[in-house]
Amino acid sequence: MALLGWVSEGREWHQNNPTDIRKVLHKLLIMLCLGIICLTLLYFLTGCCGSDVPENSISTRPAREWFLSGWYQEINGTYKEDMVTVHHGYRDAGERSTNTPDVVTHDPGTEWTASRRLPQALIIGVKKGGTRALLEFLRLHPDIRALGSEPHFFDRHYARGLSWYRSMMPKALDGQVVIEKTPRYFVNMETPGRVHSMSRDVKLIVVVRDPVTRAISDYTQIISKTPNIPNFETLAFKNSTNGEIDDLWSPLWIGLYAQHLERWLAWFPLAQIHLVSGEGLISDPAGELGRVQDFLGLQRIVTDKHFYFNKTKGFPCLKKPEGSSKPHCLGKTKGRIHAPINQEVIQRLREFYRPHNKRFYQMAGKDFGWQ
Repeated sequence: MALLGWVSEGREWHQNNPTDIRKVLHKLLIMLCLGIICLTLLYFLTGCCGSDVPENSISTRPAREWFLSGWYQEINGTYKEDMVTVHHGYRDAGERSTNTPDVVTHDPGTEWTASRRLPQALIIGVKKGGTRALLEFLRLHPDIRALGSEPHFFDRHYARGLSWYRSMMPKALDGQVVIEKTPRYFVNMETPGRVHSMSRDVKLIVVVRDPVTRAISDYTQIISKTPNIPNFETLAFKNSTNGEIDDLWSPLWIGLYAQHLERWLAWFPLAQIHLVSGEGLISDPAGELGRVQDFLGLQRIVTDKHFYFNKTKGFPCLKKPEGSSKPHCLGKTKGRIHAPINQEVIQRLREFYRPHNKRFYQMAGKDFGWQ
């Protein structure tokens, strides 16, 4: 009965207040229309402002930012080789894809194409001279695309051909310099001619270091892997009685820089070969990197603001990059304590290298100041 009474009252109110009902319906209709208009405008604006870039393309960040997040990419405390910052369809440069290169649209009518190509610069030596440090420092530069591993193409894998070598390289945009490092190239007999066959214009970088210190560092690395080999003195001398040096022993032979440089100068002018001081990479990394950037025709972007000296390791390290919780130093194998060598042996080696160093200075047009 109560329900019937409520319905009856509702009908009576509706009959007595038709104007109020019409006002409510009118307001609802206006709100519905406004909602439809807003949705239409939102859809229209979204369609107009949306990018025409395909789904597998990068949008409007400057080209160099696609390949550099902060100063470098650091993963679990170590570099990930050949990494590019991945947005949408861009592949990690570590992938060995032979597909069509990605096309990146920046402005209407402007395109960049990232593709694999043969290197324009090589770090060819020397072993234990500081080549890894140089490569990691250069990778801070947004216009350098560097292969992290050592491909050993010209000395070990030449039979695989240039197509295979190209497939090893990281993708790079036009204007970026592709570079790889294999220290054994400098001392390998066949490499200069093979590199010349690839490119007459390639730029060559050699990191050199006091040959005595370099030899001890080389030996220290050897005994870390094969601890049961004879001591340094036994291997360094053919005859310990008369002090005859065994210059064919690899750690000593590598330090005959003039001999190796002469072989390269038979194929390339000195202007295409830049010599980096291994000692300078420690004492003045920004200065050495500045000269390398000049040699490569790049703007000096890597400067002293990127480095600090780590007293524990005795080497410069990279300051904390963007997105990282700690600075980056080279691995534990870099800066290890050298094996103890008798000072008399060291002095004999210095006397042995002195004429070779002098000849090297003359060929290079630079005195490195080794004792």
